[in-house]
Amino acid sequence: MTRIRVGVDIGGTFTDVALDHPGGLTTAKVLTDYAQPERAILDGVVAAADAAGIDVGKIAQVIHGTTLVTNALIERKGARTAFITTEGFRDVIEMRSENRFEQYDLALELPAPLVPRKDRFTVGERMSAEGDVLLALDPAEVERLVDHVAAGNYESVAIGFMHAYANDAHEVAIFQALRARLPDLPISLSSVVSPQMRELPRFNTVIANAYVQPQVAAYLSRFVGRLRAEAIAAPVFMMHSGGGLITVETAAAQPVRLLESGPAGGAIFAAGFAEAHGISSALSFDMGGTTAKICLVEDGTPKTAKSFEVARSYRFKKGSGMTVSTPVVEMVEIGAGGGSIASLDSMTRLRVGPQSAGSEPGPACYQRGGTKPTVTDANLVLGRLDPERFAGGAIPLAPDLSAEALATHLPGFAPRDAAFGVTEMVDENMANAARVHTVENGRDIEHFTMIAFGGGAPLHACRLCEKLGIDTLLIPPGAGVGSAIGFLRAPVSYEATRGLFQRLVAFDPCAVNAMLDALEAEARAFVEAAAGGAETETLLTAFMRYAGQGWEIPVILPLRHVRAEDVPMIGAAFEEAYRKLFGRTIEGFEAEITNWSLVVATRRPPARPVPRQTGHTAAPILRTRPIYDAALRQDVAAQEVDRAAISPGQAIEGPAVIIERETSTIVTSTFRAVEQADGTLLLARKEARA
Repeated sequence: MTRIRVGVDIGGTFTDVALDHPGGLTTAKVLTDYAQPERAILDGVVAAADAAGIDVGKIAQVIHGTTLVTNALIERKGARTAFITTEGFRDVIEMRSENRFEQYDLALELPAPLVPRKDRFTVGERMSAEGDVLLALDPAEVERLVDHVAAGNYESVAIGFMHAYANDAHEVAIFQALRARLPDLPISLSSVVSPQMRELPRFNTVIANAYVQPQVAAYLSRFVGRLRAEAIAAPVFMMHSGGGLITVETAAAQPVRLLESGPAGGAIFAAGFAEAHGISSALSFDMGGTTAKICLVEDGTPKTAKSFEVARSYRFKKGSGMTVSTPVVEMVEIGAGGGSIASLDSMTRLRVGPQSAGSEPGPACYQRGGTKPTVTDANLVLGRLDPERFAGGAIPLAPDLSAEALATHLPGFAPRDAAFGVTEMVDENMANAARVHTVENGRDIEHFTMIAFGGGAPLHACRLCEKLGIDTLLIPPGAGVGSAIGFLRAPVSYEATRGLFQRLVAFDPCAVNAMLDALEAEARAFVEAAAGGAETETLLTAFMRYAGQGWEIPVILPLRHVRAEDVPMIGAAFEEAYRKLFGRTIEGFEAEITNWSLVVATRRPPARPVPRQTGHTAAPILRTRPIYDAALRQDVAAQEVDRAAISPGQAIEGPAVIIERETSTIVTSTFRAVEQADGTLLLARKEARA
């Protein structure tokens, strides 16, 4: 019998719920409650359970993703944190990498570190890169440090010493001294949170963890308490940024792992449909109320990375944010969503986002006090939204308020012209982000199939395909709450990492094997505790480079004890990965390993293949209504079709609007949609491009 499981994703505008039960999948979408996010979650869970005829007390598992960590870092609304580091390295987080991310801006301002200089303390200690003690701790100095921290009334402490990834003894000693005096003070160690080479991202990561830990721990405690008060006794798991599940206890201790947890669920959602439909190169496009996320999915697997740049402060430019070392599904994210606000700048140029109206007060048409024009208002004025059926009729829309907001804040344009400008601007911003992301990864975007989901993506996906030259597009069932559904499909997983520098010419199998045993024990213990008895799979990655290079690439290796005879195999694997990424190798340079990663995850069943339907009959039409076609620059008579009434094999010729409870799909004049056997809509160009 199918266990009853629920996935919950909190976004900037909507909170999405997906309830998996013996009768199928039931979804709900409610406005996010900023004051008490857990209240919106319960409202959504109860709504979905009532619709499915399920007693909430029978829910066996709750899976949650949240933007709480990302938002706290972006908005600088974390705990008052102290940072303790090695003497002489107090200013590492302020000096950064000395990279000018905007080379010709003479007035360039670097983002301020999370911890001001007055709250950064140093200790006279030093470890070597091999983990040998070069300068021991002075007990008297440690005692004075504890006095300073105690007198500072800090809410959290981060500890990051040089080369602590090789030997954590000094970090642990400071931790024990602080814990003895301040037993309730949250303390984060870099040797636990990010035991990897490179002090800047390691220090950033442990500081970010400490900065958000009190807030996240308090929220998760309230969330679990609210579930228990509603008689939901199910275990709670959190979606982590690498695309797997961790326990709520691990999330409370290491909240930095929750960065981008919601979007990671969306990437898992898209990857499942890419695998089922035999799509080797897919572009995941997730657009909600506040942001749009774009991710590459190749061979059924989202692209991942071991670091992530959060809170970019300079026009979303790479290098202007804070690099955090945590496993993450790699994606590009921009401030483009249904709630993104349109405005005119000082030169009367149209701007859309990154500011969002969110759910409070929301777009003008929500009738909740919002007065600024948003992308949702523009879509409503252009006829792409049905004012009486938005969110299944739960949120009636007011087209006159949308027109008034556009006319007031975008003067000089007729409301319809302004609405067209807003949607074209946001579509071009998203198209540019997709182009840059694929080019940075050495891919040709025209060869990809787009998979669109989220409340806003199906409205814009066809237009993006027209701009990007993409010929095929999938809109999966449940697209409006795709990330929440993705949570239900994610494996329980844990990634353990270590920094262990070795050149292949001086490879030490004993040291590597001892490290691999420790990594596997750490990761497997977590997975066994969370999903005991489940079949698992393990992935070992070495991060390698040529000697003298400043960065490394991931190299997949077989998981087994290594021997000296394996050095040629490791070198060949590195050269193959390097050639695949850069098109060539470099002769005459030694290869070296900097960091290691080992992932243990519960095994997911393979996706069931879906044979392609080409469309042999027409879908039933509810009515015909005008919508604005951006490519034709005019209103067109569009068929309105209820997605629930479409059968596999039935086709819808564009222009059309396919409505469902959580979203609507716009089929432009150049596309044709066909319902597939799994309920997915396959949209393809009617004619091949010249």
